[in-house]
Amino acid sequence: MRLVYLFIICLPIFSIAQDSVVVKKKGTLSGQWRTYYMMTSNKGELKDFNALATGGKLKYQYNLLENLEIGAALYNSTNLGLQDLTIPDVTTGRISRYEEGLFDRLDLENDAVFLLGELYAKYKLNKHTFTFGRMKINTPLINPEDGRMIPTLVQGFWYHFSAEKAKFQLGVLNEIAPRSTGEFYGIGESIGTYPVGRNMFGNASAYADNTESDYVLMANAEFKLSKEFSVNVWNQYVDNVFNAVYIKPKLKVSKTISLEGEWLHQNKVGDGGNRIDSLRYYNQNSSDIVGLKIGYKSKVGLLSLGYDRILPNGQFLSPREWGREDLFSFHKRERSEGSADNHALVFNYINSSNIIDEELNLKTILSIGKHWRGSVTDATLNKYALPDYTHINLDVFFTIKKLKHLRPELLITSKIANGNIPNNANLYFNKVDMFHLDIILNYNF
Repeated sequence: MRLVYLFIICLPIFSIAQDSVVVKKKGTLSGQWRTYYMMTSNKGELKDFNALATGGKLKYQYNLLENLEIGAALYNSTNLGLQDLTIPDVTTGRISRYEEGLFDRLDLENDAVFLLGELYAKYKLNKHTFTFGRMKINTPLINPEDGRMIPTLVQGFWYHFSAEKAKFQLGVLNEIAPRSTGEFYGIGESIGTYPVGRNMFGNASAYADNTESDYVLMANAEFKLSKEFSVNVWNQYVDNVFNAVYIKPKLKVSKTISLEGEWLHQNKVGDGGNRIDSLRYYNQNSSDIVGLKIGYKSKVGLLSLGYDRILPNGQFLSPREWGREDLFSFHKRERSEGSADNHALVFNYINSSNIIDEELNLKTILSIGKHWRGSVTDATLNKYALPDYTHINLDVFFTIKKLKHLRPELLITSKIANGNIPNNANLYFNKVDMFHLDIILNYNF
């Protein structure tokens, strides 16, 4: 909150500067109204869930000076009361995993969540952009991931430089508002607002409210070394917890074929979050992910096949509160985070087509993945006790020519358990042998 107060205090200074410079005032009001239906059907007698939310975002941007913009955005999610999500499944004693994320999952009794998610000053100078305050950022491990009502947002400072063959970014963050919560938290406080899984000893992790971290440092460099070859490098330093280096080279083999690689290396920083090992978030020395992806662009769409391998030396750990993992094996409605000695193979097919006399455009994304996890009984390899599974997603995005502001979406998901799984309902509930449906109406203005 200190950054927000400082920003508000600085507003009169900006106003004084405006009086001495002749500029044309310009304000822009924009936003999105979103209505979101979500449903999960679990295996057998395990409880099914439904939820319906409405709300969205209202944003105002004002050009205070020629190169200086200030902006604010208010986010809202309102529960329309389709089902009482506080009532757990009888067998497992657990509540919904996905539907609660439409609201404040830390306070499901709150039927209307409001969050001042953006409040910033942005200054542009030639190819340089400086942003200070509350904002959205999009990085491999911290990103909006707006597949709910309110995205993940951050507070701090962000610098961006863009040239023809190179891009640079640098950021310092001191607070994060995790998706599916109703406020900003300090860096350490934000870790553990989502389910914590098991620690290396097989007991429930206890790092929630016990992680000591004050800031995150982010750095990015993207180089276009030739017409066919580029490299994207990120470094994420989480104070007293871990450091992550992500390297992603891309080679355009021909007009139709591309190759990409990725390597993510993490290592513990300081105490890993806490001096006491039973309260520690990053309770290992390091972890590594290597991946390869091949893409083929044809007349019928874009096809790709991605493979990721999490090596056995340590779990890939990245706070789920901060966004999705932007890996080749990422699949909506599941994560690789919390796994070691893991294999994942994902096929994607993307197609866009016009129908009904070009009045309707459909963009479809079909993804099919096979995920091999460590044993569900081994907490050092499988933090969340997720079995091997086959994952199928169908995403459909609608563009209606006569209703240009309306953007409906549809997501259909099925996760099928593979292999021999112990007869334990907790290994299935909200994890595998389940069906999931999202119907989303977005109205952008």
